[in-house]
Amino acid sequence: MKTKLFAILILMSLILAACGGANPTTAPDVGDTTGETTGGETTSDEKITLRVWAHQNNSFNAADQAMIDQFMKDNPNVEVKFETFPWEVFIQTIQTSVPAGNAADVIQLPGGYTCRFANGGQLLEAPADVMSLAQAQETYFAAPLGGQTCDGKLYGFPVEYNLEYGGAYVNPALFEAAGLTYPPQWQTWDDVVADAEKLTQLGSDGVMTVAGMHFTNSDQLYTYFLAGILEQGANYFAEDGKHFNFNSPEAIATIQRLMDMAQTNGIVDPIIFNQDSEWVGESFAQAHSAIGVLGSWYAGEARLAYPDLKFDYVTLPPMMGTEHRFASVGGWGIAVSKSAANPDIAWKLAAFMGANQENALEFNTTTGTIPSMKAVAADPKLLEAAPFLAGVLPILDGGQYQGNVTDADLLAYEIIYPTILDALQGNLTAEEAANAIHEAANEMVDGAGG
Repeated sequence: MKTKLFAILILMSLILAACGGANPTTAPDVGDTTGETTGGETTSDEKITLRVWAHQNNSFNAADQAMIDQFMKDNPNVEVKFETFPWEVFIQTIQTSVPAGNAADVIQLPGGYTCRFANGGQLLEAPADVMSLAQAQETYFAAPLGGQTCDGKLYGFPVEYNLEYGGAYVNPALFEAAGLTYPPQWQTWDDVVADAEKLTQLGSDGVMTVAGMHFTNSDQLYTYFLAGILEQGANYFAEDGKHFNFNSPEAIATIQRLMDMAQTNGIVDPIIFNQDSEWVGESFAQAHSAIGVLGSWYAGEARLAYPDLKFDYVTLPPMMGTEHRFASVGGWGIAVSKSAANPDIAWKLAAFMGANQENALEFNTTTGTIPSMKAVAADPKLLEAAPFLAGVLPILDGGQYQGNVTDADLLAYEIIYPTILDALQGNLTAEEAANAIHEAANEMVDGAGG
């Protein structure tokens, strides 16, 4: 999840009913930590104190606190101090405290951060008797697990699958007014664009008042740029696995497709509709966008903040190929810092929060996040509590971890997004944009000693 996501999700409350129970497809047995009721009980009478750090988010914090309370109930000799921070403070805190060796015992880390710290020797590898890498590969989807796996070693448990690809919000009233089939039955990306053209509205002054499809926010331009390359069977990494190949024919073709939708098809005005103006979630909620390309996580916020808003969340076909292929930043995960005074107990808590199927189901339904755990995604109780996830569950196997991109935030928000937006606004050709991204991204790698 990205910064905009965090700011919005702070508004969320427990709007989704959480259900537990067993599933015919279960996670592998990794001891007490994945049992239905146990919190990995300790037998010592010695009083142990653990600290847990997380970002401030109503639904995340409520789900985490419930697990922590249960863990302390099952382990009365363990006191867990749960500390949360506003997003910006949280990022600053982990960036300084984890390398300095004075971080909390257990940390809920955002996608892309686990390997950054693990590669610096600042996190502990998961003990095999808690969960082996082979067990983790059976338990979790590849994309979120990739964010917790560094140099072939497991350093954390993913608690959600960050996905900004493959789904869109659709407004039934605007579809009906345009005389279009609803819900849409799109088979190809061209079908989507054709509907979006009919949904686009201009004022008498020629200014766009309703975008047929809003896809020009930062997360989507970043995600669909990488996905477009992958859908064509190419790779955005160079042969060394560190540098990038962002000026390939596939990269240029992807940027051109994005440009065509804005400039030729005219389904969005990227000057009016972007990350800083008419952000897609707000724009869709105000009926300024008929189709809003955004992650499924927004459904929970929309139902809370806009209770009268009528919408559905539907699957989008691949944009550049015939199969869904995409990269993900992974998602939030639970890790143990190297400075943990009681690592065995810290790992028991981490596994209880991130490797327990019952807890994972409750976490995902409470927070409205996509499951990282395969068994939870297959559990009928998930869709009973979060029906809007139905549109994305079938494509989860098509995702891969984005890989070590050196600095994910810099790459996404300061290199790829503004450059592609500049091209969509008519200031660069597709080839110029691809070359600019290629050069800036590789300078980033070289500057980091890559």
